[in-house]
Amino acid sequence: MNVAQVKAGGAVFGGPELVIIAGPCVIESYESCVRHAAKLAEIARNAALPFIFKSSFDKANRTSASSFRGPGLDEGLSILARVKRETGVAILTDIHEPAQAAAAEEVADIIQIPALLSRQTDLIVAAAKTGCAINIKKGQFLAPWDMKPAVAKAESAGTRKIILTERGFSFGYNNLVSDMRSLVIMRGLGYPVVFDATHSAQLPGGGASGERSAGQREYIAPLARAAVAVGVDGVFMEVHEDPDHALSDGPNSYRLADLPALLKTLKRIHHACG
Repeated sequence: MNVAQVKAGGAVFGGPELVIIAGPCVIESYESCVRHAAKLAEIARNAALPFIFKSSFDKANRTSASSFRGPGLDEGLSILARVKRETGVAILTDIHEPAQAAAAEEVADIIQIPALLSRQTDLIVAAAKTGCAINIKKGQFLAPWDMKPAVAKAESAGTRKIILTERGFSFGYNNLVSDMRSLVIMRGLGYPVVFDATHSAQLPGGGASGERSAGQREYIAPLARAAVAVGVDGVFMEVHEDPDHALSDGPNSYRLADLPALLKTLKRIHHACG
């Protein structure tokens, strides 16, 4: 199925190569951010796959009010700008309020709409008006065909640089399932589709204490392989050098040391499935 090609940094979503979006969930520090970006860029380069670095300046939807949220808009974007200059990576980061779009535009190659905010009209329109590529993550509460209005909102703001991301669907309490049909259905809307392999392995609010989400890291690689076999334009992964000590989403983050082998596998599957 032909889809629009969306260019961001040196990557082309909807082109011949599988795009990798990866990075730690949240900016933990400048040192951590630049270290992860440099290592991830090298891994992607060795796999000959286009790469976008992802990290958030603020995680506004944490389970607990006491959870680490990140450095905030100004400091976080300043860190991402330094990382971009020093490593040459393209940047994806998310926004939570329309007023953040203009500032994010100065740094980001892709502005992301979080899944829980995928119905927020003003947020989508503000991101779309920046001229950056916009990645709209499908809400856990939405059917894949429910993304058609979200696409229309972005188009109404004058953009065709739209990417859609699947990150699992709520199934009972504290659980997500991945319906691979969703990838085909959303791609039928005419835009590139990305599979978020790490959030799809999340158990939202599923910690024993109820203070943080749990996750099933062991399912990240199988889900990623399945999605690439179905046919996606990119894979999104939160990756950390020490997931057990990550400050956000550690239980469903992929281990940096394990990434090279997985990328080689995903590339072989992508080429085999056309």
